[in-house]
Amino acid sequence: MKNIYEILTEIGVEIPEDKKSTFDEAMKANYKTVAEVEKITTARDNYKSQLETAQNVLKEFEGVDVKELQGKIETLNNDLQKKETEYQNKISDMEFNSVLDGAITKSGAKNAKAVKALLDLETLKNSKNQAEDITKALEAVKSENDFMFKSDEPFQNAVRDTGNGGGFGGNNDDAMRAVMGLPAQNKN
Repeated sequence: MKNIYEILTEIGVEIPEDKKSTFDEAMKANYKTVAEVEKITTARDNYKSQLETAQNVLKEFEGVDVKELQGKIETLNNDLQKKETEYQNKISDMEFNSVLDGAITKSGAKNAKAVKALLDLETLKNSKNQAEDITKALEAVKSENDFMFKSDEPFQNAVRDTGNGGGFGGNNDDAMRAVMGLPAQNKN
């Protein structure tokens, strides 16, 4: 690429040294190089392309009711909020049921469903200190219905064979033989 001074010299125009700074300022203010023009043209084409794309996208929205779209967006946001609440409730229920089942098992209940039926589950679920309140509620149920829980105390009145042979004067075999009409077995 040729310098502007070279081009002027080739056609016979000489610019004195004291006037070159004024000439440079005038050139910069009024003229651009080919490279600068190409940059400007490329930028212009880019902006033109973006404008056409934006106009095409806007054409797709012609005839669309904005209020209807806003209503749909609001409905979708409400549905998302409901789902979030639903999932949080499910997680809370699972955590509560886990704590409750663990406490019922620890208390020695024979039938967990029967014990749950005697508890006020909603009150326990909404309790601030669930674990402690569940333990207290289970103790109350156990005190009122101790037959529903395994007992740790030993048998006080165990029933056992008294050795009297069932009133037939011998052992159980002799009693069976007597019922069947057979004679007692000889014990030698």
